[in-house]
Amino acid sequence: MKSIKVSILGKQYPLKVEDHEEETMTQICKFVDQRFQTYRNQLVKQPESTVMVLAALSIAEELFEARENSSELRKNEEVMIQRVNSSLERLLEGIKS
Repeated sequence: MKSIKVSILGKQYPLKVEDHEEETMTQICKFVDQRFQTYRNQLVKQPESTVMVLAALSIAEELFEARENSSELRKNEEVMIQRVNSSLERLLEGIKS
C-alpha cells in the first residue's frame, strides 16, 4: 500500500493505493478535478456541494452510457460469433455430404 495526496478543487486528499494503481488513481483524480472545475466555473453562484453533486452525476451518466454501449457491443459480438459458427457448421455439413 502506498499513500498519495491528490488535489480536487484545491483541497488535498490523502489516499492509500496499491503501487500498481498509483498512476491510474492520479489520472482519475485529475479527471474528477477537471470536471468539478468546469462545473464550478459554469455555476459560480452555486455552493461547492451542489457543483460537486452535479459534476458527479455527469460522470456517472457517462459511466452508465459507456456500460450500455459496451453491453450492446458484446451482444453484437455474440450474435456475429453465432452467425459465423452457423455458417461454418453449414459449410462443414456441405463438405461431409
